[in-house]
Amino acid sequence: MRAWQLDSFGFEHLKLVELPERALGAREVRVKLRAVALNYRDQLMIAGRYNPQQALPLIPCSDGMGEVEAVGAEVTRWRVGDRVLGAFSQRWLAGAPTRDKLRATLGGPLPGVLAEKITLDEQGLWACPQHLTPEAAATLPCAALTAWHALVDHGRLTAGQRVLVQGTGGVSIFALQIARLFGAEVIATSSHPEKLERLRALGAAHVIDYKADPDWGKTVRRLTGEGVEHVVEVGGAGTLTQSLRAVSVGGVVHVIGVLAGASHEVDVRPILMQEVRLSGVMVGPRESAEAMGRAFELARLEPVVDRVFGFEEAPAAFAHQASGAHFGKVVISIG
Repeated sequence: MRAWQLDSFGFEHLKLVELPERALGAREVRVKLRAVALNYRDQLMIAGRYNPQQALPLIPCSDGMGEVEAVGAEVTRWRVGDRVLGAFSQRWLAGAPTRDKLRATLGGPLPGVLAEKITLDEQGLWACPQHLTPEAAATLPCAALTAWHALVDHGRLTAGQRVLVQGTGGVSIFALQIARLFGAEVIATSSHPEKLERLRALGAAHVIDYKADPDWGKTVRRLTGEGVEHVVEVGGAGTLTQSLRAVSVGGVVHVIGVLAGASHEVDVRPILMQEVRLSGVMVGPRESAEAMGRAFELARLEPVVDRVFGFEEAPAAFAHQASGAHFGKVVISIG
């Protein structure tokens, strides 16, 4: 089988190679992949900035959709032909995270999914929503589940609440869609006029150009009167001050990404004086993915795919993602 493999850190070292298929274990499943979606984590992993101690060689990427090609002798969860998605954490099936569960993740430290086939334990897969194409479904395991785990599992999102999302990456757009699915009001930020209009078309009640309005946290509070109950914080330390201005008393800032930096001086007084909760989110367990998949299927929710590249075009797909020009998810189609 062919796979994209990293022998040394740096995109110049990402090579398309031929690898042998290993024999299936009794409880393992071989999946013929149809599509892979990219995440910002993949960029950091390949560059050596996510985990400089990551063992190499490594097949990158965490989000893959495919069809079961073969099953081990003791497999009971899956049959040949089933449409499946790989769980980001192969050992976080349910309940609270542990260090062990968070170390068993695809695309580092475990081998990833940017390959024609993968072999996983039968517990490390979940059913693909039937209404989605492979390219759309591949976007769910990390970005969609991160937004769901933040707003639904951690935040207990309810109708009528208000949610602030930052930018137009995968997590932010899924957060917008999930918030609207639950009947929440959404405020969205971007620095591109055309993207602001697309956010409005997806259901954002208010949009803010954060470059034209650098004090957008106060603008959010002015628009809502009391602030928002949920902030989906993908900027990190660089945007946290504005998020704390935007969040309501007793609200939650779901800390998900570090696009604007991982370190910055922050005034913690608003956290104390308004009983704001900072909630770190590291994707989520398989049971949450399964619940989300059922909800998406019932609602016929369609992920926003920006562009689809061919398998041999993987470097171009990463370059497009790194440019920041995308709106939604960047996907690689296989076969």
